Amino acid sequence: MLEEIIGDRTKKTAILRAEHADPYPARVKRSFSLHDFLDTFTTLQKSQKQICLTGRIKSVRDQGKIIFVHIEDASGKAQIVVRKDAVDSFALFKKTADASDFIEVCGKAYVTQRGEKSLDAKKIRIITKSLRALPTDFYGIADTETRLRKRYLDTATNSDTRTLFIQKSTFWRATRTFLEKEGFLSVETPILEATPGGAEAEPFVTHHHALDEDFYLRISLEIALKKMIVGGFEKVYELGRIFRNEGIDAEHLQDYTQLEFYWAYADYTQLMKLVQQLYRFVIKETFGTLTFKQGQTVVAWGKPWVTLDYVDIFKKKNGINVLSCTISDLSKRAKELAIKVPKGSGRGRLIDLIYKKTVRPTLIQPSFLINPPVDIEPLAKRSDKDPRVVERFQVVAHGTELGKGFSELNDPLDQRARFEDQMRLREKGDSEAQRLDEDFLEALEYGMPPTAGFGFSERLFAILAGKPIRETVFLPPMKKIDKK
Repeated sequence: MLEEIIGDRTKKTAILRAEHADPYPARVKRSFSLHDFLDTFTTLQKSQKQICLTGRIKSVRDQGKIIFVHIEDASGKAQIVVRKDAVDSFALFKKTADASDFIEVCGKAYVTQRGEKSLDAKKIRIITKSLRALPTDFYGIADTETRLRKRYLDTATNSDTRTLFIQKSTFWRATRTFLEKEGFLSVETPILEATPGGAEAEPFVTHHHALDEDFYLRISLEIALKKMIVGGFEKVYELGRIFRNEGIDAEHLQDYTQLEFYWAYADYTQLMKLVQQLYRFVIKETFGTLTFKQGQTVVAWGKPWVTLDYVDIFKKKNGINVLSCTISDLSKRAKELAIKVPKGSGRGRLIDLIYKKTVRPTLIQPSFLINPPVDIEPLAKRSDKDPRVVERFQVVAHGTELGKGFSELNDPLDQRARFEDQMRLREKGDSEAQRLDEDFLEALEYGMPPTAGFGFSERLFAILAGKPIRETVFLPPMKKIDKK
């Protein structure tokens, strides 16, 4: 069936070429988008000025000497009326036009007998001859894998999907707007790194042929941005792609967009105030509301956020004091919860795994979860009230983490000691433990002022949009189809 369709449309393409009607011209005439055409229709009708419209054919209704065509562009839909006695190329259009073709139509604003605002065609031509037909708007693409693999078909036929990506663009634009207003400088840092750092994740490895060196795709934006703070910048941010060679689920992808910003001479208490303002601004600009539903629960981003102590809530949910417990205590609890513990896991990894199983899913309303044990955050500054915990907060809501920030560790000796602890975990088999980064330690030795840093990824948008994260990415990574 598909081969027949392609064969038929290929023949029509040949007919157009034979009639010296280029089926793929480089230039077209376009006076208005379809939305603007309909929005100014009354004025255009009164002036009887000839205009030109373009769009993709969505439907063709052939009534012999008159053809009604509905076309669509990114702004909306409109009807075109093609009459035999008014259009010289009527016969050629009738013979060669199909749904999914792009056309250019020139004519005048006209209201049909049924009262539909239309364009009365005087000239019409095909400007892109499609060889395949789009799925119909009504049926769309039912299979999720096909929709993600051929997302252009989904967006071409589903206005809700197009709206989703427009919202996502608004989400990042609002983020930039807020940070620029607060005096942050937009910067770009390298994607290829000699030593991956700034997060606990498995990196992708690639080879740089010109330098004959292996590099890693960055797993975070953090280290390079901190070097900029060392270099004299006081407020910097980056919106960039990061890459983590880990599993796929509703909240995780291997490559995705992340925001990180760093603020010299600030700490995590000042940062929390700014972050709350940032989230409310971005969410309201993107979705027009600060109230969302999760099942039967109303999640209210506009209300004051609760501050929760990590140690207290962990003990409440698990009966374990993470500041004094042993590896044995944590291993026993993980076993009770049927948690699969990766090889080489230390205290920090065990605490984090148990937290994600027992605490995080219960945190539905927007909250700040503060002061976790030092074991789980190698890059955050110790609390001056209790050196066993670090000045870190997570933004948690909807049962998941939606951002993280802390007072940055700027003591090069403490940072080295923590990197060495991480390297010992790597030697025991923890592939996600952080690496010792001599280049970063050297930068810290020159001095980094007290600094607060924060980041969130496009997971925040996906959660608020109520979609698995792959659904919010235009062309997510997919396994190849075996076509044999």
